[in-house]
Amino acid sequence: MDIISPQRIEPAATPSAQRLALKLEKVRKSFHTNQGPLEAVAGIDLSVGTGEIVAFLGPNGAGKTTTIDMMLGLTAPTSGTITVFGKSPRAAVEAGEVSAVLQTGGLLRDLTVRETVTAIAALHGAQDRIATVMERTDIMSLAKRKVSKCSGGEQQRLKFALALLPDPRLLILDEPTAGMDVAARHGFWETMRQDALEGRTVIFATHYLEEAQDFAERTVLIGKGKVLADGPTAKLRSMTGGRVVSATLPIGSPTAVAISALEQLDQVSSVRLKGQRIQVTGPDSDAAARMLLGQLAATDLEITAPTLDAAFMELTGENS
Repeated sequence: MDIISPQRIEPAATPSAQRLALKLEKVRKSFHTNQGPLEAVAGIDLSVGTGEIVAFLGPNGAGKTTTIDMMLGLTAPTSGTITVFGKSPRAAVEAGEVSAVLQTGGLLRDLTVRETVTAIAALHGAQDRIATVMERTDIMSLAKRKVSKCSGGEQQRLKFALALLPDPRLLILDEPTAGMDVAARHGFWETMRQDALEGRTVIFATHYLEEAQDFAERTVLIGKGKVLADGPTAKLRSMTGGRVVSATLPIGSPTAVAISALEQLDQVSSVRLKGQRIQVTGPDSDAAARMLLGQLAATDLEITAPTLDAAFMELTGENS
């Protein structure tokens, strides 16, 4: 399948300057290695409006982490510009407008959870937010526990609490729910939804494709240092060829006739047969279902919606 450009999946309109949280223009980043120069980011253009929850997806080596580091001012682009609320990333971070929950970076293991939150709150002058963020991230019950005794998921929730202390306008998350159980992950994203409704912008990188599917209205797919696709998550899912309709043909029925009839339907991208089980892929699942149940007398009909996992595999070439 050809790589799909952002324009072809009808991305949302670019936010106005007043509502713009983040803007990347022609951003590139190269590194010098023993094998020569390596271009980790090969020209990214991206705009994110306030209050958006945006999933940032891509295979290992796609350039996601390097791009996030540049958004946070941890490293500078080789060329191109990045602005966060009209400022440089470093200035936005120093103003407390941006926080992050990253995979790297440790916690002081001998402090308790409350001592950790209190220490970081003092640095931000945010002592009045300690109780609020601890309750919001569900770590109040862990207050007296040493960090070294917390599970990986509990430490992620603590990092999340620390990121919320300055009450940032933009929150950047790298694999934020790693180590959390299912209940904790759902609780985390309910908090994120509420924050977005209140105007906080959230950008998250994740390997849990179902998180992007369930919690982000917009998905940006990165591959080989470029934006491969950017648009509504539901639209991205649909680009894999549509729904899959499968059914069992009657024993002894002429399968070649069934295949030919289904292939004549509009917008059918493929028809496959395995034994008596036939599978039709295309956006018009209703027409295929009607033919299978009526004209072809098939049984055991099943219709499967396209998944973001399938889109991810096709758009990044991971299925080749």
